[in-house]
Amino acid sequence: MFFDNMMIAAKQVTILYILVAVGAVADKTKLFSEKTAKACTDLLFYIICFCVIVQSFLQMDNNSENTKNLFIAIGCGMLMHLTAALISAPFFRKNTPGKRAVFRYASVFGNCGYMALPLAQAVIGNEGVFYCSAVIVSFQICAFTYGIYLMSADADGKTKFDIKNIIFNPGVIAVIVGLPLYLLKVTVPEILMQPVSYLASMNTPLAMLIFGTYLANTNFKSMFREPSILIVSLLKLIVLPLILLGVYKLFGITGTLLASLILSASAPSANNTVMFAAKYNKDTGLAAQTVSAVSLISIVTMPAMIALAMTIK
Repeated sequence: MFFDNMMIAAKQVTILYILVAVGAVADKTKLFSEKTAKACTDLLFYIICFCVIVQSFLQMDNNSENTKNLFIAIGCGMLMHLTAALISAPFFRKNTPGKRAVFRYASVFGNCGYMALPLAQAVIGNEGVFYCSAVIVSFQICAFTYGIYLMSADADGKTKFDIKNIIFNPGVIAVIVGLPLYLLKVTVPEILMQPVSYLASMNTPLAMLIFGTYLANTNFKSMFREPSILIVSLLKLIVLPLILLGVYKLFGITGTLLASLILSASAPSANNTVMFAAKYNKDTGLAAQTVSAVSLISIVTMPAMIALAMTIK
């Protein structure tokens, strides 16, 4: 059963990485450059991701079980980031403050949107997207609090929290819009629902093409010479999901909810690592190398973790 589930997950991951390869080829042939990809990132982040999350709420059956699991997923997402912060804290102390910030951020924050949502849609379906969307809420809250602390505190000794950044971001706004529609069982007219659906369908191909351009511009020889990048990969892709799998099982979480939570937990380091590094004057090259390396390794580890979660009863 485990190997059957792993093959299903591996097939979907392979499909996604074929799209990544297309993005890399497009970059090398100047059809879709990294500069263009960066411009498309805002489109993906602010509009398409918003539509994906809202659509997941509108397509889910409103029943007591789904509603209960939705709020459980948000709580488990907060627990996931707390656990990741605790297990990464003892590491990277010998690195310079700037490098330490990048490595710890990459160890804590996963690609809950660009990687987890498309894979959840492919492997689990709308129910998986529904629960993974709830994890994005916790991601946004933690990224704009603890994430800012990591990236800014070492630079100037101060933390820069802005409550507006926690509330006014695409992930949280999408949940603020979608959750009431779900709870109130609102039927959205087709003339509005169809554009949302069209935009949401762009999420997977565009996200993977953009990621392909980043990989195309990565120095593969140097990134695996940095031992700390391998430590990030171990913590993010193996240690964290295995710990959470045990914890969630102790809480009695099973089935699709468990698979969705472990899928989010096993996602590679977030692209936000690069964006936050740039914003707070950290090493963006190192951040890009770290995200690329962890993402490459996740080709093997994500199917294994998803299969394990889907197999355990």
